[in-house]
Amino acid sequence: MDSQHSLLSAAMQTGASGARRFLVLFLPSWPTDYLKRHDGGLKGPLVLYEAIKGGLRLAAVDAEASRRGLSVGQNLADARAMVPELTVREMDRPQLEAAFADFADWHSNASPLVAAMSDVSTFGDLVLDITGVAHLFGGERPMLRLLLTRLRDLGYTVAGAIAPTIGAAWGVSHFARSQVVEAADLETVLDALPVHALRLEPAQIAGLSQMGLTTIGQLRPRERKPLQTRFGISLLQRLDQAYGHIEERMVPRLPLAERYAERRFADPIGLMDDVLMTCHDLAIQLGIRLEAEGQGGQAFHLFLYRVDHKVMALSVNSARLTRDPEHITKLFSNRSERLEGEYDAGFGIDMIRLAVSSVSELDAVQLGAFSHRGVAEDLDQLNDRMSSRLGTMAVLRTQLVASHIPEQAARLVPALVASNEDRAGWPTPLRPLRLLPMPERVAINAEVPEGLPASMIWRRDSYKIEKASGPERLGAEWWRSGQRLQLVVPETPKKGEAPPYIPNLPQFDPEAGTRDYYVVEDESGRRFWIFRQGFYTAENPPPWYLHGFFP
Repeated sequence: MDSQHSLLSAAMQTGASGARRFLVLFLPSWPTDYLKRHDGGLKGPLVLYEAIKGGLRLAAVDAEASRRGLSVGQNLADARAMVPELTVREMDRPQLEAAFADFADWHSNASPLVAAMSDVSTFGDLVLDITGVAHLFGGERPMLRLLLTRLRDLGYTVAGAIAPTIGAAWGVSHFARSQVVEAADLETVLDALPVHALRLEPAQIAGLSQMGLTTIGQLRPRERKPLQTRFGISLLQRLDQAYGHIEERMVPRLPLAERYAERRFADPIGLMDDVLMTCHDLAIQLGIRLEAEGQGGQAFHLFLYRVDHKVMALSVNSARLTRDPEHITKLFSNRSERLEGEYDAGFGIDMIRLAVSSVSELDAVQLGAFSHRGVAEDLDQLNDRMSSRLGTMAVLRTQLVASHIPEQAARLVPALVASNEDRAGWPTPLRPLRLLPMPERVAINAEVPEGLPASMIWRRDSYKIEKASGPERLGAEWWRSGQRLQLVVPETPKKGEAPPYIPNLPQFDPEAGTRDYYVVEDESGRRFWIFRQGFYTAENPPPWYLHGFFP
């Protein structure tokens, strides 16, 4: 099935009926289910423990251990005594957090807006904004059934609910059977749920129980001021969020791409060639949509959804705005060559999505038999392809810097960045293309102390100056007084790499830093760029330096 959404955000703001819809998935034993799925030798009952306040306590239990009376927070020794055949593993929280993040991202194949709800538990709660999306699955009930079925087939214990608010969907998924709650039935369904369904703190739940308030329907009619005084504003906030009186915002894990094209496969694919062929088809669809809107993009993202709840993401960038399908496909083709052995389709890829971001207006271009592409555009596309294949930092360009000190007037930046700069208005003084890493000391003979150079000695070789022009005086940058000139930012070199070059130039001095530059040519036609640093005095002649060469 192919599904394309050109303006997804607008659809998700309004939806088919003008109201938002949320789907919450509740996975009560996700950590243990995940470990069982990846380690066939683990059999239930299974619990995970970690050190909490100086003792070993249960941090996760599977469904079988829960039926045997074990619960999170219980002492590990007591749990072993209650269930002698218990399988125990120490919880690796960083590993599980990374795995759960991948698990959450995989659900973006159902909706681009997916968030992990960590306010109650670190693992186990996912919320999807399905406004304007459910029709792709035949409706909300088939969509909910599909998501629950595929997770159960993977071995996960899961429940789910769809409701107009996040709070209502969370409460129903945890304390009622999996169902779809319509807006007209929201109050009736919520009133029957226990106060636990409001995601309250344990102390708040205990206080409400002491007052005899066990259901949300008993709590809702009570005076709000006494409730706020005793339980805090968070109680009323959760209550209003559940009933939709105030909005509860979700924070999607992946940024929303308003323009994308996707393709689902009846039979999973695995070869990279098949992935790139699909990418080309999606790039054509995406290019047609961008052209119709008069837009172009610079950042393109390819999401590969595997059947084993993992998602791989490839991202490429373009120096110029583009919607050319051939160019987009070549960028991903070159990017795939850098994956080497990292590409793993697992048990297959059942959906591919191509999204575009950094979108701006791009005018149409007239093409015909006598038209031709600009040289600058071809060069930018070449840089794009090389950057995709070799890496962003492997293809560099010179970028001008607002400084009149020659070694500070330019720097190397990624070609993708440099191509976007505006070079208009920059002065173009006479400068050599080749500069020495550091100006080298030379001996100069002049006819008069401050006259043009007549001869030069550099690296023990003597050069007779036939022609000379200058001087061009460059003063020190007084606003940087007390700083040192540096060609690169000092960084700790990696093992086996040479340390970065840092010129050992003196600190800036408004007088001593003044340079008088000359362009000189010797009898063989070689042209040099030399300068005298400082002003001439009889007692202390200023030093001369060779800084660069002209072609």
